[in-house]
Amino acid sequence: MEKILIINPFGIGDVLFTTPVIKAIKENNPKNFLGFWCNERVKPILENNPYIDKIFALSRGDLKKIFKKNKFEGIKKLWSLFSALKREKFNIAVDFSLDHRYNLIAKLAGIKKRVGFDYKKRAKFLTDKIEIDSYKDKHVVEYYLETLRFLNIALPKVAQLELFVSQKDQTWAEDFLRRHNLSNKDLLVGIAPGGGMSWGKDAYYLHWPEEKFSSLIDLLIKKDNAKIILFGSEDEAGVCNKIELNQKNKIINLAGKISLNQFISLFKKCNLAICNDTGPLHIAVALGLKTICICGPVDERVYGPYPLNENHIVIKKDFSCRPCYKNFRFLGCAYNRRCLEEISVDQVYTAVKQLLKE
Repeated sequence: MEKILIINPFGIGDVLFTTPVIKAIKENNPKNFLGFWCNERVKPILENNPYIDKIFALSRGDLKKIFKKNKFEGIKKLWSLFSALKREKFNIAVDFSLDHRYNLIAKLAGIKKRVGFDYKKRAKFLTDKIEIDSYKDKHVVEYYLETLRFLNIALPKVAQLELFVSQKDQTWAEDFLRRHNLSNKDLLVGIAPGGGMSWGKDAYYLHWPEEKFSSLIDLLIKKDNAKIILFGSEDEAGVCNKIELNQKNKIINLAGKISLNQFISLFKKCNLAICNDTGPLHIAVALGLKTICICGPVDERVYGPYPLNENHIVIKKDFSCRPCYKNFRFLGCAYNRRCLEEISVDQVYTAVKQLLKE
């Protein structure tokens, strides 16, 4: 038996990209003890994963926010995290942080074998490393899976994202649908017009225009009698509210009104998900939904639906300036988001009809 700590302090999509690695480690030896060190916001994504034995939810970004409010509280939280890691006596860490500070804490916590990626020489505290200058030409999941060779674990023949829903949340979702007079006979479409929280103020550059989402919803209701649920965080309530106000027909707008776990459980009940290339898309893929991915500045080969198959359609415009997210940096846009602005409502609706036929 090994005690293995996986480190991934990034957003929802990145954490879900880790799930094939989690499964492979546990299936290689079910007695392996598996810990996961993530940020506080994504903890619900992992809580119901049967392969994870313990979660440590506190990232560098979380600590920065705490330190801004109260330095003493920040030191206390950091020491508590370090002590908890050390107590578990992990002997292997698989670090996807691309940040030497996580490597260092793992070393100081007594973890002898530390595996990860060497990006810009930031891996000086890793014992086993893969040199990269960025993720490119293949999906992030496939980069993550490469770390398994340092653990003497064969790559899985089939790798897919996984997300688990508790019985409590499933019951909540079923009750919600009943209260809103929705049944299995209805065409239920989940739409997430926001996403990209890890991009901060630049998240706007990932979003298909809200007026186009509004027009698409009109088409789905008029032509397919679809029942629409809008999903979004509290920060995305403004976008979702504008879309709702533009509707002649009634839709359900849940932006900022439900927890992440409730969102996941209700999303799973949908027949189809329409999202920007952001966290909600990867939640939908991990839940086994059919998806439409509206893709702008990001390379869909690297960050898009995984694995890409007949259940997922990526809609994009291939301009010479795209992708403009490279080497883990958004380079900015000098063309008024044309890669998203020029994706038409008809293109997306045609893709919807294609998926609904299959």
